[in-house]
Amino acid sequence: MPEPTPAADHPLVRVYRTAALVHRSDERLRGLLTSGELAAAYYSPRGQEIVAAAMAHSTLRTDDYLVTTYRGIHDQIAKGMPLDLLFAEIFGKATGTCKGKGGPMHVTHPDTGVMVTTGIVGSGLPIAVGLATASQMRGEDRVTVVCFGDGASNIGAFHEALNLASLWKLPVVFLCQNNRYAEATAYANGTSVGHIADRAAGYGMPGVTVDGNDPEAALSAFTQAVLRARAGEGPTLVEAETYRFMGHYFGDPGSYMDRAEFDAALAADPVPALRATLLSRGLADEDQLSALEAQIADEVDRAIAFATESPYPGADELRLDVYREEVPA
Repeated sequence: MPEPTPAADHPLVRVYRTAALVHRSDERLRGLLTSGELAAAYYSPRGQEIVAAAMAHSTLRTDDYLVTTYRGIHDQIAKGMPLDLLFAEIFGKATGTCKGKGGPMHVTHPDTGVMVTTGIVGSGLPIAVGLATASQMRGEDRVTVVCFGDGASNIGAFHEALNLASLWKLPVVFLCQNNRYAEATAYANGTSVGHIADRAAGYGMPGVTVDGNDPEAALSAFTQAVLRARAGEGPTLVEAETYRFMGHYFGDPGSYMDRAEFDAALAADPVPALRATLLSRGLADEDQLSALEAQIADEVDRAIAFATESPYPGADELRLDVYREEVPA
């Protein structure tokens, strides 16, 4: 870490560090994919860094649960997953969090509360309800956060999960990262309500729409939702409005995206915007931020080197972790 400064523990500084780490990680991974040094399914979270960083710093603890999606590397990093183990899993290596068997769409790391990464749209919602139910039954002081996109709010699992969570007052936060596109479908072409959060009223829970690229607004909204869940008052649906700067998947040119809308979103890129805020408010100076960013770059490079040098799983792993007990052929 850089030398401590008077503002080092300021919430916005912590959010910036996490967002910058996500930004650098995504940048390096996309570079490796472009050069052919890495072959993997990849869904860039570029543009959504602040949402994840604010979520993680909103009184969420390491032992709280997180369920996220295939576009979830920003959530995983923000929740505290070791970068070397995360990258190794993305690379399909034996040192990865799931021994290279899950890959980027199925990352799991219970030690940091990352319980499930789902590859099916909306499938994490009922899983999160199950985790929250278990916590409630055990009397644990634990919150579950489930992240999903705006498109996932249009499937049955969304409505079933919200209904049951509200009925049982489960300690769960439903976090919709509304990036305006469900794969290639624009929000207005697939969703009948103005805001995803409007749907919360039908299930008797608070629904909050917040600018997910505004770190202070996002921190406030997420903190209130987490505290409410931890106090036993039930779930909250938080809709964080954001924007993805890449196509749906790596290699998708995004030709379906409205160019004027895209250009406006890119001009308001939330990561450099937060950096500028730290400087203007005197929370950090240029030397301190440059030192922090250099440390982040080194951290990412070391994690990539670890993943690159790690071995692939051996043939002896093919039948392990498939059944509870090994069954002879």
